[in-house]
Amino acid sequence: MSSHDQEKSSRCGLVTGAAGGLGREVALQLVRRGCRIAITDINASGLTATLDGLHGATGEAFELPCDLTQDGEPERIVDNAVSALGGLDFVVNNAAYGVIEPYFDMSSRVWDRTLSLNVVALALICKQAGQVMRERRSGRIINITSPASRMAIPDYAAYAASKAAVDSITRTTAIALAPYGVRVNALAPGMMDTDMQRSTEADLARLAGRSDLDAFLAERTQRVPLGRRASIEEIAAAVIWLCLDAPEYMTAERLNLSGGLDKD
Repeated sequence: MSSHDQEKSSRCGLVTGAAGGLGREVALQLVRRGCRIAITDINASGLTATLDGLHGATGEAFELPCDLTQDGEPERIVDNAVSALGGLDFVVNNAAYGVIEPYFDMSSRVWDRTLSLNVVALALICKQAGQVMRERRSGRIINITSPASRMAIPDYAAYAASKAAVDSITRTTAIALAPYGVRVNALAPGMMDTDMQRSTEADLARLAGRSDLDAFLAERTQRVPLGRRASIEEIAAAVIWLCLDAPEYMTAERLNLSGGLDKD
């Protein structure tokens, strides 16, 4: 291993929403690269399962369960990660909430929960991590957005709006931290078979009056120009690239990994 590769493998960071799905796979790939990470999620048992799955990898991980929608928790989790790791080279803001809700049945409860986690907590983590990275004059923040941020989805309005906000926060944070050598980018994954994606599509099928879920999913998959859904592993690999390998000149960008579904 070259000294450059050794430097990358010794990096440390925080991954939110790591109790399953994309967050779990990101954690696994980071630890395989030799990184030291703190993982957090409201689902404590899922977080422990993620940690159990990391045994045998070359890196190291610490679990920090918390509810990021509670006052002060985003800042506290960053501070706790720094204490556990001794520093902070990258943050992956992956934690998210989204439910299907018919447009004319929209509720403040869903909007409050969605924006509290997807927008407010993410922004405060960016701020707190940015302060740490500003002092070190380096660091990377990766925010997970969605093609939904640029789509009109009446029954998914709160989630789509929250991800549009993530795009905006990414650009704002990138410009605020650029003078200090901190890079901030977003990744927009396409369709992949996480628990959240499956639940969302099952609800969409129900609202559309579709009883054959497999046929409904196949039709949605056909919309992807590459003709297939993304694997969680390949989306996670792109996150790792942004954390460790992307060019230093890349910041304020939104990387699409949607198989051509999101074409801008």
